[in-house]
Amino acid sequence: MIGIPANSACINGIDIRLSLLFCIFLAFTPWCLSAQSQTPQLPGDSTIVHNVFMLSQTDTADLKVSVVIVGGRLELVTTDDISSVPGSEVYNGREGFLMGRIEIGQPANFVVLSENPRENFNIFLNSREYIVFAMESGRIVSNQLRSERMDAEETRIRRLTWTAYNPPPMAVPFNYYSSRKWNKFNTKYVSGLFNGIIALDRMHWLSQNSNSLDQVGELEETSLGEIRAIRFGFVGTLNFKSPWVYTIFVTNNAFDRDFGDDNNGLTLYDFRLDIPLPSGITMSVGKQKEPISMSRLTTLIFLPMQERQAAEDAFLPARNIGVVFNNMVLNSRATWAVGIFKNWIERDTTFSATPTQITGRVTGIPYLTVDESNLLHLGLGIRHSNAKLPLVGRTESEFYLSPVFVETPEIQADRLLTYDLELYWRKGPFLVGGEYISNKVKASSVNDPVFYGFNLVGNWAVTGEMRPYRKRSGIFDPLPVSKPVGQGGWGALELALRYSMIDLDGGLVTGGVMNTTSAGVNWWPSPRVQFSCNYRFIRLDRFDKQGKSSGMNFRLMLMLD
Repeated sequence: MIGIPANSACINGIDIRLSLLFCIFLAFTPWCLSAQSQTPQLPGDSTIVHNVFMLSQTDTADLKVSVVIVGGRLELVTTDDISSVPGSEVYNGREGFLMGRIEIGQPANFVVLSENPRENFNIFLNSREYIVFAMESGRIVSNQLRSERMDAEETRIRRLTWTAYNPPPMAVPFNYYSSRKWNKFNTKYVSGLFNGIIALDRMHWLSQNSNSLDQVGELEETSLGEIRAIRFGFVGTLNFKSPWVYTIFVTNNAFDRDFGDDNNGLTLYDFRLDIPLPSGITMSVGKQKEPISMSRLTTLIFLPMQERQAAEDAFLPARNIGVVFNNMVLNSRATWAVGIFKNWIERDTTFSATPTQITGRVTGIPYLTVDESNLLHLGLGIRHSNAKLPLVGRTESEFYLSPVFVETPEIQADRLLTYDLELYWRKGPFLVGGEYISNKVKASSVNDPVFYGFNLVGNWAVTGEMRPYRKRSGIFDPLPVSKPVGQGGWGALELALRYSMIDLDGGLVTGGVMNTTSAGVNWWPSPRVQFSCNYRFIRLDRFDKQGKSSGMNFRLMLMLD
């Protein structure tokens, strides 16, 4: 159960902390804006040279990269191995060495050498003999590489992806495998990447009628600045023959509503080990997300809206301790996952007195085009709890700093059964869909209430990027940034609309009904920096009154790279 309002200890002195943090952001933003971009959807007339090493004058650990040229201009240099794109000319560099003028947005001028000039000085004396590919002013002037142009029906874009079912709290960058990364370590037995995020919010309530004032109190008191999230940790592998993936992230209780106490100490947010089993099955052990709801499984900072819909926050926990088994089936067109959870470790209860949850989810892609730019996603999740502790459903108004808007009393129940239905359609930069959640409570004392909610969402990447689909876990990845600021572009811009409803009136319980209309804009100058703004209009039916309110929240977010 979540939905605990932020404690006052977070707010006292917040202006001083925000000022210091903003200074840190201003100092680090130029560095972050130069972060490497993710792979965009490429036009069909592009030229790609992959499997080449880019020589560096300052580091002997050269990167293996793919180079993309569109219209004669250098469009992208990425460590993602782009082996084929429909309609594009693709050349395998055969692990050659790239030298030249590498400036994004400028005419391509470079050569690919068959040998490393650092190790063979003769290349400088007779370079023509060693040049296997050359572009001058965006035109191919010499080529000994074999073209790998393929028909659309045979093409696939290979992307580096995190192989565990549940992605880490922050995106693993495409240059994760680069030995030049300052925050990566690699040994014979274990490797890892240190990652972290800080997010700053500024909340401002715009309106509140008298009925809303009677229902939830004075909203203007929460028009404040807040540290929304401070999380950091490691993701990596234990290097067995079939590597095990580990995820360890720490957060501060005061900054995360998912824990709901007044302790300002650090708390393990994720600690999970993903172990490969035979037949492609993965077993995940530890504190993790339960396999239910695409929105819940997607890391919050990568959703189109700043906060999840209210119906998910009312009953579904952010994390739980247990074990999950999952796999892909039907030629990676479908997934299944099932887990059992019992979080007695972080509760002041005994093992036998702690509720047990069994959660499962199946997903499918009934429609998918050859280039995978157009797909339809379906999902079904089921969760059963034996409800050994009293149930309470509560949540805020989809603003983090908001007070609780809807809430049930404690319910002594025999069990809780939750259904979640998912439907999403993505076509290029457009993504529309939604989820329906139903919570059936077996409690004869309150006439077995049913609480439910749903959301409808649509978002559009104005700059043309497309959210990749993660087949392993049946979710959409973060929006990539084709042209970051500082590399000839303006970053990625996304617009989003959402309508959501939660109904906590059922049986003899009157917890309230809330309808929320939201609009949002997200700007990613680079894959590691985001500025966003959300507007919401909230209509609350509770205590025989209809309250209306509206507000805006601004967020600044920075991730390590």
